[in-house]
Amino acid sequence: MARRRALITGLSGFTGRHMAVELTEAGYDVWGTTTSPDGDVPDAVAVPVDLLDADALASFVTDARPDVVVHLAGAAHVTGNPPDRTYLVNIVGTRNLLAALATLDKKPRAVLLASTANVYGNASVEIIDENVAIQPANDYAVSKLAMEHAARLWLDRLPLIFVRPFNYTGVGQSEDYVLPKIAGHHARREARISLGNLAVSRDFSDVRDVVAVYARLLEAAPVGETFNICSGHGHSLGDALRMLAHIAGYEIDVFVDPKFMRRNEIARLVGSNGKLRRVIGNVPHTPLADTLAWMHEAMRSR
Repeated sequence: MARRRALITGLSGFTGRHMAVELTEAGYDVWGTTTSPDGDVPDAVAVPVDLLDADALASFVTDARPDVVVHLAGAAHVTGNPPDRTYLVNIVGTRNLLAALATLDKKPRAVLLASTANVYGNASVEIIDENVAIQPANDYAVSKLAMEHAARLWLDRLPLIFVRPFNYTGVGQSEDYVLPKIAGHHARREARISLGNLAVSRDFSDVRDVVAVYARLLEAAPVGETFNICSGHGHSLGDALRMLAHIAGYEIDVFVDPKFMRRNEIARLVGSNGKLRRVIGNVPHTPLADTLAWMHEAMRSR
């Protein structure tokens, strides 16, 4: 019997590498797009393809003939990309992918599209479910919301599933993101760290839990539905600092730097995964302290 085949865009990225492991262990042959020729991923067919090159993308999709698709590629950082690039990649790049998939003789049985919980903006409720009003507060969030709307034009041709992940972290995430930055400083036993607002509260998940949920959604294939991907637990950066002080055995000196204070900062972003639980059952949850310990150990070993 032929093995099933999965296509992951953004294969060589932080989430893509963990997703490849999850789907390989689930019995898939993994194919994926990368941003450069050196983006090799063990046990996967990795090909450098620009989502904005519609012809190259269509050729790759035809070769891959995927049973399932996980669309992770995009301009991912809230502040790290020019707005024009963010909108082009997240909207036009996604459209190019869907157009290519729609031409296949045998369509995938599930196509999971990663949006973001940032689309909720500064919500006025303690816990955010999928019915909370959408009010994106930055270009990244606006581009992802536009991607969701554009993708729905393809629902009559493709089995699309939309996910809105809240913050998540783990081994392999760049220190451009705040929790890897804090873990890295502690792993190197640096004396001081510069951070922004320590009071902001986020729903931090472990990347291993996130990719496990994605895999289960691919199996359940709830077409046309949108799901929060979250733990339901909020932690401030101050909480993370205290956890890492315990893990590393010392307290780092924190300098609150105004340059890291974002305009339109979302004060609290904590989600409800009730809808997700109703579809896949129990949602895996690794305590944040355990995730930080995993990251700290990996960084110490480098």
